[in-house]
Amino acid sequence: MEIVTSEFFQRALMGGLLIGITAPLMGLILVLRRLSMIGDTLSHATIAGVALGFLIDESYALGMGLVFALIAALAIEKLRKAYQSYAELSLAIIMAGGIGMASLLFTMGRGFTMDVDSFLFGSIYTLTNQDLIVIGVVTVVVLSVLGSQMKEMFLMAFDEDAAAVSGLPTRIYNVMLSVLTALVITIAIKIVGGLLVSALLTIPAACSLAVARSFRSSVVIVVVIGELAVALGLMIAGIWNLAPGGTIVMLLIGILLLLLLLRKTIGRLSS
Repeated sequence: MEIVTSEFFQRALMGGLLIGITAPLMGLILVLRRLSMIGDTLSHATIAGVALGFLIDESYALGMGLVFALIAALAIEKLRKAYQSYAELSLAIIMAGGIGMASLLFTMGRGFTMDVDSFLFGSIYTLTNQDLIVIGVVTVVVLSVLGSQMKEMFLMAFDEDAAAVSGLPTRIYNVMLSVLTALVITIAIKIVGGLLVSALLTIPAACSLAVARSFRSSVVIVVVIGELAVALGLMIAGIWNLAPGGTIVMLLIGILLLLLLLRKTIGRLSS
């Protein structure tokens, strides 16, 4: 239990709890917009940027990852407009490009010391005070935007055409959502890793949709589940020396299965 009182664990817990708010919130909006795979897509683009950053200088890794995530997010919006009847094609195209570029750049960097695993599987225990400041700033930005634009986000999530007809500048909101998603994914990669970041976006949303009765209640539920999974996951991983990112994701899956079982049981009892 000594690990719980250590400074690096407390930094990890603080960073995890912050991302446990923003990632599920953004994930809920993305899932409602039928863009649940955007997490995987942008994470692969981010990893490609990280690889390029390592080739330039290790200190540029996360910054280049953010640049690539932003470019990929904007490219997805462009492709969604080009293939309106096949919007999911945009995700497949950008994901393929991200994977291809990442593999090439990692191959080019074989002669360098590249900490690839930390970006693939997360390195939450290595969070620094500077990392916490960045995560905190992103959290404030995301919560400020979502809090002030909740009604508009609700309309965008459920019916973008109706939002456009009502006079909402949908293009601006789409770009804004893309930028916010890119920011969240970039900082989440340090916590759960590029291969697992999509789970932190989508599984709390799946849990919420299984039990929530309204959009407002679903917002509360995703945050509660995200915070619970991060806190318990880090505690379990720290005590039993497990991979933090993987532990958080498996705990999220366990919560989802439990909620689905409870819903099914309650449905049988009430029928």
